[in-house]
Amino acid sequence: MSYEKVSQAEQVIIGTKQTLKALQEGQVSELIIADDAEIRVVNKVKVFATELGIPITTVDSMKKLGEACGIEVGAATVAIKK
Repeated sequence: MSYEKVSQAEQVIIGTKQTLKALQEGQVSELIIADDAEIRVVNKVKVFATELGIPITTVDSMKKLGEACGIEVGAATVAIKK
């Protein structure tokens, strides 16, 4: 279900660094995190999104999340823009 949401979203931000930047700029309406991503990679983004009250959804696979974004590599985090 969340994979569909990502693939149908008008604008997404892919990757932890870009997601963190977008969170700081107040551009994120929802955060998607892959369960198989390393905790050390996604923890800062997850904590910051929680502090801001941004809804967080988890999916099972970085590979599938990357595919939903139209990229050939896995994605640990994806943000859906407002």
